[in-house]
Order: sequence, then structure tokens, then C-alpha cells
Amino acid sequence: MSDHIIDNQEIDLIMEKLESLEDEKLAVLLLKEFNDATGNYGKLLMNKDLSLTHEEWKKNCDQAQSKVDRIVKKIMNL
Repeated sequence: MSDHIIDNQEIDLIMEKLESLEDEKLAVLLLKEFNDATGNYGKLLMNKDLSLTHEEWKKNCDQAQSKVDRIVKKIMNL
């Protein structure tokens, strides 16, 4: 799933995985982690902060994408 924005089909798969977990507390924690990571990544992609150089912006986006990838992999491996 690396290097792209998550599409609706992938979100559906993630939600199905979380809904099927018996441990509801874990499911809620993972959903929050997923929402936080994707929200942060989305904000960075739409960033209008002109004080950031392109390199800084790109580095921040890469780190945010990596975090999204990690949580998606964690969920999908359950």
C-alpha cells in the first residue's frame, strides 16, 4: 500500500478487519491510530505552509505516509 493514498476499497477492508476483531478495545485503539495517521497525512498533503521548503514538506509527507503504511499493515496482519 506504500506510495499512494488509500482508496475506498482498502478502507472497507480495513474496517472489516477491525469490525471482526473480538477485542473491541484493540479495534477502537487501532481505528483511532489509523484515523490520526491518515488525518495527519492528509493535512500535510494539503499544507499551505510556505515557510517549509519543498524538501522539508516532502520529508514530512514521507514520514506520515510511512506511519499510515505501518498501521495499515498492522491491521491487515491481525
